[in-house]
Amino acid sequence: MGFSLSSYETALGELYGSEHEILTKHEKRFKRLIQGHVQKFGKNPIHLFSTPGRTELSGNHTDHNHGRVLAASVSLDSIAAASKNETEKVVLYSEGYDEPFEVNLKKLDALPGEKEKTGALIRGIAARFRQLGYEIGGFSGMMTSEVLPGSGLSSSASVEVLIGSIFNALYNDNSIAPEELAKIGQFAENKYFGKPCGLMDQMACAVGGIIAIDFNDPQKPIVEKVDFDFAAQQYSLLVVDTGGNHADLTKEYASVPKEMKAVANALGKEVCREIDNTDFVAEIKSLRPQVGDRAVLRALHFIAENERVQQQVAALRCSDFQKFLDLVKDSGNSSFKWLQNIYSIENVQVQGVALALALTEIFIANAGAGACRVHGGGFAGTIQVFLPNEVVENYIHLIESVFGEGKVMVLSIRPYGTVYLDALQNK
Repeated sequence: MGFSLSSYETALGELYGSEHEILTKHEKRFKRLIQGHVQKFGKNPIHLFSTPGRTELSGNHTDHNHGRVLAASVSLDSIAAASKNETEKVVLYSEGYDEPFEVNLKKLDALPGEKEKTGALIRGIAARFRQLGYEIGGFSGMMTSEVLPGSGLSSSASVEVLIGSIFNALYNDNSIAPEELAKIGQFAENKYFGKPCGLMDQMACAVGGIIAIDFNDPQKPIVEKVDFDFAAQQYSLLVVDTGGNHADLTKEYASVPKEMKAVANALGKEVCREIDNTDFVAEIKSLRPQVGDRAVLRALHFIAENERVQQQVAALRCSDFQKFLDLVKDSGNSSFKWLQNIYSIENVQVQGVALALALTEIFIANAGAGACRVHGGGFAGTIQVFLPNEVVENYIHLIESVFGEGKVMVLSIRPYGTVYLDALQNK
């Protein structure tokens, strides 16, 4: 084949660890892509890439009001095998799809009929590269992802950063900073894919590890690495998929930033980050008839959650893991009572997130350790759980007896963001 995966032994070990079963699984994933690439495109020089999904550790619904978040890259990833081609086209196959995504790089304007398709992301990323003065060119690639849509782990951001990483390595000597790749991915999702989003997802996928992000200036967010050995705590990070249809929740999601900003506007500000916290309570009486009680509660959540992110960062930096877990519980409590993003008011008979949280809290009380909270945007979808390793199997049995097999994902926090394997191998 002219390409040996054995030459990437060090890089694969860095990414996936030394456990034989796990390492073998990922080697097989890359081998499938390499074999597919050779079959589709011939024996061109192949380059390998990996971009993780992400989990939100704290800062639930804070980024859109210029707040702080705490996020981390996870062990599930999107991977690609790619090579330069001699055309002005990107041809990208995704495992499980018969036809490739094809984008002509001579036509970089957004296409209305391409919205919400992977082709729009490729085109938008290429367009932004060119706008910023970076190089682009055609490539042929094979891609697969463990970060499934609807998992709450940012499948779209993982793929966006992966595509940006391919352009970066093949045409820019891998010189573009991960933070810049994140912003490029956000641009493509907002302007070409047609989905408004903050920058947290792309930033966590690109930078990797545990990161604290301050969006006080959303054009220049401050990103700081938080050095903490999660694996050493003998805890597992789990994400539970409770089901639910996100397609019907656009109105619910939009109501959160809208109501928070309504409170800020009533106080003469643009976003909740600008509110003077010490004077806010004194203004609540006059705010209630203007914006409604739920908006006030959501603003109170923002204020508390924004401060909580700093407290959790401090707890991790001084290795106080129990304090971190206590604050996870506080975050979940605030999301349920104040933010109110646990179920849709349009269909109160369906409360999968609330039910999963209830069962998990009972389990944690009996186990004597752990913490849980809603994960991501809420209203449906996933919850996040921290449990001692020795009780994880019993927890999975309980939750899957209610929600179905395969609904619990056991994750670890990955120390790397997006990776060009050649660069990692030669580090």
